[in-house]
Amino acid sequence: MALSPALLHSAASTFHGQFSVRLPSVNISGGRPGGLSVKASTVVLVEKTEAEKVNRLKTTYLEKIIPLLKEEFNYTNVHQVPKVEKIVVNCGIGDAAQNAKGLEAAMNDLALITGQRPIKTRAKKAIATFKIREDQPLGIAVTLRGSMMYSFLDRLINLGLPRTRDFQGVSSNSFDGNGNYSVGFREQSVFPEISYDILGKPRGMDVCIETTANTDKEAHRLLALMGMPFREGAGPTTVLRKKKLKSHHFDSKTKSKQRTKKK
Repeated sequence: MALSPALLHSAASTFHGQFSVRLPSVNISGGRPGGLSVKASTVVLVEKTEAEKVNRLKTTYLEKIIPLLKEEFNYTNVHQVPKVEKIVVNCGIGDAAQNAKGLEAAMNDLALITGQRPIKTRAKKAIATFKIREDQPLGIAVTLRGSMMYSFLDRLINLGLPRTRDFQGVSSNSFDGNGNYSVGFREQSVFPEISYDILGKPRGMDVCIETTANTDKEAHRLLALMGMPFREGAGPTTVLRKKKLKSHHFDSKTKSKQRTKKK
C-alpha cells in the first residue's frame, strides 16, 4: 500500500528530535598508565577533503609545505627546501632459495602494496655458516620515485600506520643523522591491498625514506607536515655511537698481552 506524502511528512516530524546519537570518546593511549599519545604536528597540511585528488600529497608539498619550510628555516632558494627523494622498501625472505613459489607470492604482494614490480636481492658473497651461496636470492626490494613515491607515502601515513596493532606513533629517533628515516612493519596485512585471509605466512618489511635534508630536524619537520604520526614530545635526538675498533687496535692489544706474558 502506497503512503501519501503528507503521511510520510507527519511520521517523520513525529520522530524528529526524539533520538540523539552520542559518539564514544576515543583515547589514543588506550587507557594504559604511562601510555604514549600520538601527535603528527601542530598543523597537518594534508586535509581529508583532498582525498579524491590525484597525488594530493605531492600537490600539498608544492603549494603549502615548501613556502612554510622556506619561511621557517630561512631558505634563500627554493632548491634548498628539503624533499623526499626516494623510498626503498625491503623484504627479507629466508627460505627464498628453497621456496620458489613463496618468493613469487612475496613479489606479487609487494607489487600490490607499492604499485611497482620488485627486484630480487642476491648475496654478494658466500657464507658457509649461514648456508648462503654467492648470487643466491635472499629477499626483494623496490625503489620508488616521483608520483609513485608520493602515492605510496600517502597510503603509508594514512592507511598503513593507523591500521597497525597497538599503534602509539612512530619514533622520532629513527633518523640516521643525515635526514633519512626508516620504519619497519611486522606484517604486510596492514595495507588494504593485502587480504589477511589470503596471506599465508606473515611477512614484514622495512621502509627507508630518503630526503635531501641536511639535518634530522629539517627532515623531521618535513615528514611531520606531511602527516607522519610521530610520538608527542621532543624531536630527533642525537645518539652517541661507539667508535668501531679497527684491526690495528686489536693488534696492539695482543702485542701488549704477549709482552706482559714474556715479562
